[in-house]
Amino acid sequence: MLVHLLAEKTCVEEFLSVLEQEAQAMKNGLFADLPSLTERKAGLLDRMAALDQARESAQVARGFEPGRAGADAAAAADGEASLAAWTALVELAQQAKACNRRNGSMVYSQLDFTQNALHYLQAGAQPFYGPDGIRKAASAAGTRLAVGY
Repeated sequence: MLVHLLAEKTCVEEFLSVLEQEAQAMKNGLFADLPSLTERKAGLLDRMAALDQARESAQVARGFEPGRAGADAAAAADGEASLAAWTALVELAQQAKACNRRNGSMVYSQLDFTQNALHYLQAGAQPFYGPDGIRKAASAAGTRLAVGY
């Protein structure tokens, strides 16, 4: 059981690192970095799911029920090292959940900002310059002094 717990713990730690890189990229406006970080996150999530399934299969094979209660019991039955690894894994998973929510909030804030900026830009509907490059006056009857009119 300890081997499974340590593998999961390492994977969640790596996931937390990628979440922090993602947050820093968004804070610094490095949005071009996000696709590769998202790809890494997806790969780590797949790996975490496989590791979780392997650990749960091992605990069930040893006679413990599936799920959190069975994992608690299996870790306690395996001794101090397994219990400490399980406790650390649960804490890391909670941190990852909170960081992922934070990053999601950052994404939605950026989307809201972008949508509001687009609405503002589109609200004026009348362009400041016409297709001919000549400035339009507010009344659209502008003068063309620079071109001799």
